[in-house]
Amino acid sequence: MEICLMVEGQQDVTWEEWTALALACQEHGFAALFRSDHYLSMSHPTEHGSLDAWTTLAALGPITERIHLGTMVSPVTFRHPANLAKCVVTADHASGGRVELGMGAGWFEAEHRTHGFPFPPATERFSMLEEQVEIVHRMFDRDEQSVEFEGRHYRVEGCPALPKPLADPHPPLIIGGNGGPRSLRLAARWADEYNVNFVGPERCREVRAALSRASESADRDPGNVPLSLMTTTVVGADRGELEGRVRQLLEQRGDSSEPADWIERSGDERIIGTPAEVLDRLAVYAEAAIGRVMMHHLLHTDLDSLALIGERIIPEAASL
Repeated sequence: MEICLMVEGQQDVTWEEWTALALACQEHGFAALFRSDHYLSMSHPTEHGSLDAWTTLAALGPITERIHLGTMVSPVTFRHPANLAKCVVTADHASGGRVELGMGAGWFEAEHRTHGFPFPPATERFSMLEEQVEIVHRMFDRDEQSVEFEGRHYRVEGCPALPKPLADPHPPLIIGGNGGPRSLRLAARWADEYNVNFVGPERCREVRAALSRASESADRDPGNVPLSLMTTTVVGADRGELEGRVRQLLEQRGDSSEPADWIERSGDERIIGTPAEVLDRLAVYAEAAIGRVMMHHLLHTDLDSLALIGERIIPEAASL
């Protein structure tokens, strides 16, 4: 199992903090650093800012050497697919071929309203996603010398889509979803990975089975579309340190709950505990066919927990 880090960039993560996070991920053995693609904070919209996702990743490329960099996920409403493909290829070249693209239909209406982005109904956004995924995938394809596409939402005429990405055969394309049939069909046709978020192992098993069926229907080997998980993760070397980190998280949210109570009722969709407890949870997810986990790191200035994960979890998780 691979361990990645996922950070909510709209929670006022500064450039200096992004640099520190990326270098810490590289130092401590994380496979990748993912960030959200949002422009507005959900909890502090008038206080917290967000740097642009793809500009951030392109800038992190030259100062890192090993880790992959990507979005979880870029919504269809922010960018035309030709523009998105160009952003990804630019970051791909800046990083030497180490970027990944997560794509989704978008959901946060308030940021669309405040920034002037159209926010059509969910069914229309998903129809846009289906067209965007095909266009972006084809623009990455080295065999496509001239991309032609005419759909309901987008039209591309004779686009050479140059330069092509450095990643071979292309930057990995991740579809984020909740396991619905439409997103699974889309992933089965175009994606390199399907990502679920904030769900327990049993739901992962259900999605894995459904994704395998969708892949077979698309005449694709089910094993060619791995399943990954993004979920809130809090780790402490011992119970006291764990509760201390949970207290910080609760204070950040304005939640007056006691850390021990919050941990007790956190449910099986989060990964919370000491290193041994986290490894036990990861083993259960591995049995549910999860190949890598994006640890949702909400205390983005806390680099000590990344060192702890790197020392006591990542080496053991590699054998799961």
